[in-house]
Amino acid sequence: MTSFVLKLIAMFSMVTDHVGDAYFKHVTPMNLIGRFAFPIFAFQISEGYIHTKNLKKYFLRLFLFALISQIPFMLFRLTYIPEGDFALNIFFTLLGGLTAISCYDKITKTDFKLFKSNYLNTAIKYIISILPAIFIGILAEVLSFDYGFFGICIIFLFYVFRNNKALMTISFALSCIIKYGLDIFSYGYHYYYVLLCLFTILPIVFILLYNKKQGKKIKYLLYAFYPVHLLIIYLIFGVFGAYF
Repeated sequence: MTSFVLKLIAMFSMVTDHVGDAYFKHVTPMNLIGRFAFPIFAFQISEGYIHTKNLKKYFLRLFLFALISQIPFMLFRLTYIPEGDFALNIFFTLLGGLTAISCYDKITKTDFKLFKSNYLNTAIKYIISILPAIFIGILAEVLSFDYGFFGICIIFLFYVFRNNKALMTISFALSCIIKYGLDIFSYGYHYYYVLLCLFTILPIVFILLYNKKQGKKIKYLLYAFYPVHLLIIYLIFGVFGAYF
């Protein structure tokens, strides 16, 4: 399965999720399908970091589309999300995840010689390397990034365990279980939390089928698709919906 196919699955999932939010205004099976999108996008950030030829341009591209997407995102969120309040769109989450893996990469490639023991130096290096991801994750919660700490966490884990599919799958599944477990603890048990957890884990199947080939290039189309589809859905169901 190429990167192109993964992106098509994520885009279809995202549209299904947002149309479900706009039309029904409560959790439906369309939102379950919508859980496929973010894990795939998170995985693509890890792959993008590995294959990008210019990291600065990659950062800038994500930041620019984060700014462009914020107004459509808030129009959609305040109109269709129950108890919707201010939040930062998914591009800020992807940007935070990219920053976390960039810091991790630089720290792990640094030669630490604080102690005589190489084992101790290595252990300290890897402990320090995860601190930026934790800090950015906390910041994502404080600033209300879409998907918050969980979003930063899975981008980071997809990169750290990119060469070990078993650990990548286990760490991703555990992250999902913890996320929805905390939701149940905070808001009370509902079977839909279990379904949301399962459908968030399911896209790992597509990710594991990834063949490390790009396929068709839709880089800028994918970036533009996010704010454009939010704006279109907002206009159809919010502005013009009263006329249908």
